[in-house]
Amino acid sequence: MRPICILALLITPLAAAQPEERLSGDFREIVRHATAEVFPAVVYIKVVRESNELGERKNQEISGSGVAISPDGDVITNWHVIDKAVEIRCLLSDGRHYDAELLGSDKSLDLALIHLELDGDSSALVEGDFVMAMGAPWGLNRSVTIGIVSCTSRFLEGTSEYSHWIQTDAAISPGNSGGPLVNTDGAIVGLNTRGTLMGGDMGFTIPATIIQTVLPSLRENGSVDWTWFGLQLQPIRDFDRDVYFNADSGVIVAETDPASPAREAGLLAQDRIVGVNGIPLTALTYEGLPTVRRTLGLLPKDAAARFSVIRGDTPLEIEIMPRHKGSIEGKEQALERWDFTAKAINKFETPDLHYYRDKGVFVFAVKYPGNAAMAGLQAQDIIIQIDTTPIETLEDLEAVHKEALENVRFKPRMVFTLLRAGARRQVVLDFSRDYSRD
Repeated sequence: MRPICILALLITPLAAAQPEERLSGDFREIVRHATAEVFPAVVYIKVVRESNELGERKNQEISGSGVAISPDGDVITNWHVIDKAVEIRCLLSDGRHYDAELLGSDKSLDLALIHLELDGDSSALVEGDFVMAMGAPWGLNRSVTIGIVSCTSRFLEGTSEYSHWIQTDAAISPGNSGGPLVNTDGAIVGLNTRGTLMGGDMGFTIPATIIQTVLPSLRENGSVDWTWFGLQLQPIRDFDRDVYFNADSGVIVAETDPASPAREAGLLAQDRIVGVNGIPLTALTYEGLPTVRRTLGLLPKDAAARFSVIRGDTPLEIEIMPRHKGSIEGKEQALERWDFTAKAINKFETPDLHYYRDKGVFVFAVKYPGNAAMAGLQAQDIIIQIDTTPIETLEDLEAVHKEALENVRFKPRMVFTLLRAGARRQVVLDFSRDYSRD
């Protein structure tokens, strides 16, 4: 499958000839030159997405940015720009506009791909380098801000399992997402992803070198096919918890997930992993954890991985057969007339709910005003049963919902058995009133 949008340009970085000579000249000319090299590749993206976040299905329009890097329309942007998109439209710098198709995406790295070959090398960046953030902030096409690299390897807890970030003080605002971060040689070094609401001095981009490692999987599979071992890792020098291990290499096993390959293979908390399949692994600080997780996540799923482990003072070799990680986000469903949306429990996205029930559905959002709100249903309620019918999947819920709407005149009330913060309770949902007509 190829993208619909077709470009008549090939984006390449500025020729590497005499970068030192250019940098010694007028800085304004350097910025103009780098901007002219990349600006034609910046794509303004408008997306119509399906949202279930207010307790009902609605379409909403959002905007973002992307980077075109080949003559036949290869574009990369952020996953959160195209998430649940039902329509994607691209506006090019010369005024041409096209529809676009999604080739692949990955929520973990916040990437969406329409066949990309990045030309930049983010590994060459150092703190203090000048960079430019390009894109379409606030829906305004063609914008550039300039700043420096504040940090080349920023760790942000909970924002990405597999990637560190390039931090810059070049303003990144809503709508810049998916646009390129460009160095003064005119090469793309990152993909703008996170920023402050009104601009400011902290923006974060995905390094180009990390994007390049997952491109083969995005092209072939339409997603990054992550491998899962069920390991919770801790750095050797854990400053946040004031815990320091007597070692200068490896990464510590903090915990293994229940019923995970790592636990079944016998890995224990405080084991120190020093390598896998002969590849050294080290995370001295938190900044090293994404590289370790990415290395493990890209291992093949059809072969046992050989872990080199130090337990106390004893070296061990432990083989672990990994599993396919699968989806990290549950499917969603809007329940009309009941006036709430539901979502499948997913151990990666909703671990707190997964603790209570490893398979099931929960109330994602409640519409106000609406029948679910009047009955007292709340977001995060796990639905165990409706009347006498057990609910384990969205398909179960959809079947009961369909039958309920067909018989609403004769039976407009149903008893929902819920699990709320571990406590079992029942509520009566009266859906005789149609709020959509009020």
